[in-house]
Formats: sequence, C-alpha cells, structure tokens
Amino acid sequence: MKNIWKFIISLILPFLASLIGGIFTASSVSTWYLTLVKPSFNPPSWIFGPVWTLLYLMMGLALYLVWINKQENKKPAFTVFGIQLFLNALWSILFFGFKRPLFAFIEIIFLWISIFVTLVYFYKIEKKAAYLLIPYILWVSFAAVLNFFIYYLN
Repeated sequence: MKNIWKFIISLILPFLASLIGGIFTASSVSTWYLTLVKPSFNPPSWIFGPVWTLLYLMMGLALYLVWINKQENKKPAFTVFGIQLFLNALWSILFFGFKRPLFAFIEIIFLWISIFVTLVYFYKIEKKAAYLLIPYILWVSFAAVLNFFIYYLN
C-alpha cells in the first residue's frame, strides 16, 4: 500500500507543474501565440498536448522508480527533480504568461541543465529512471531551439 501512495504522488507532482504551466499557456496559445512568426520546423499545435502528457507521465514514473529504490541519500536527486519541475512551469509563465520569449529562452537553458543534472542523479540510483527522462531532455532541447527562433523572428 505504501508503494501505491508513492506511485500516485510521483505521478501527481509532474502533472501539478503541467497544471500551473497550463494556466498561463491557455490564455495565450489561441491568441498571442498565433500572431507570432514561427520557424518552418514549428510542429502543429495539436502535437504539444500529447507529447507533454507522455513526458509528464514518464517524469512521474522516473520519480517513482527512484523513490522505491533502496539506495540511501536520494535527497539530492529529489531536490534537482523539484528544481527542474519548478523551471518547467516557470518557462510557460515567462513565454506564454508574460509573453517574453527572450526571458523564456534564457530560462530554458537553466531548465535543460537541471534536467541533465536530474538525469545524472537518477542514473546513479536507478538507470531505468534516467532512461525515462531522455525523451524529456530531447524535447526540451528541441523546444529551446524553437524558442530561440521564435524570439529571433519576432
């Protein structure tokens, strides 16, 4: 029963970050964002929801695998995971809420670094957890490039 609660909490945490970011995204995605000049490689809008849902699910599963691992001293891994979740939500606030692509681009660099550090810590505890974060860091890498070009073109 204890692991069920860990599983539920592990899944809820990333989706809370999603909810916070989504509050700021919803108000701009169908208005301000549509007015921006975007690069030719910008994916269709409908792809973002399913991709992020899958990524948040994978983040939650990764957190759960680390949490149930018997290794001691997991606090640094949990700390960097929390930092990257905070930065994940902050990006949406900066980009969509404040409509500041340059600030969002600068912030996404810190997000990428925090994801990388999380991946390293998770790898030391549970390799499968780190592997679950690889699509996330790849997507954020793409998002950073997209963010830069949106800033540059506008």
